[in-house]
Amino acid sequence: MRIEKCWFCSSNVYPGHGIMFVRNDCKMFRFCRTKCHKHFKMKHNPRKMKWTKAYRRAAGKELQLDSTFNFEKKRLTPTRYNRNLMVKTIRAMQIVNRIREVRKERFNKQRLAVQIRKRQTSAQKEVLKNAKLLEGPSKTEALTYEREIAAATKVKSKAKVKSKVQVITKTGGGEMDVED
Repeated sequence: MRIEKCWFCSSNVYPGHGIMFVRNDCKMFRFCRTKCHKHFKMKHNPRKMKWTKAYRRAAGKELQLDSTFNFEKKRLTPTRYNRNLMVKTIRAMQIVNRIREVRKERFNKQRLAVQIRKRQTSAQKEVLKNAKLLEGPSKTEALTYEREIAAATKVKSKAKVKSKVQVITKTGGGEMDVED
């Protein structure tokens, strides 16, 4: 018995479950539930449905390229039963699952960290714009933060000025200024 993947949403389709649609050219489409089958019949694009795996990958919400995905590929060649091979295979599957979970968690943390930084910077910008409206201890914190930001921007602008170097080259009697 084989666990298939739904053509529309990429979820698991266990034996005896789901719907199988066979087109006139003998191409088989498996669906986990009627919802996926109906969307397929209405010719909807799975990459535009927010609940599908294809959308999550296209939007950058899930890992796209990872070496652990290679282990899920179909292998159509039957092999003779060998107990040692089966034990090694099951151990390897457990190790691959652990690795996949760790990588998935790391990916999600990095993805969410970017969103948190954006939220923090937008809140800090708002505080900087309206620091004079605040009262109490938060006002002093906002003003000190405003001074720190101003100092940091001065340092960055000085570094940019130093990195620009003007080079004068002579070509055919005329002068040309080049900035790198």
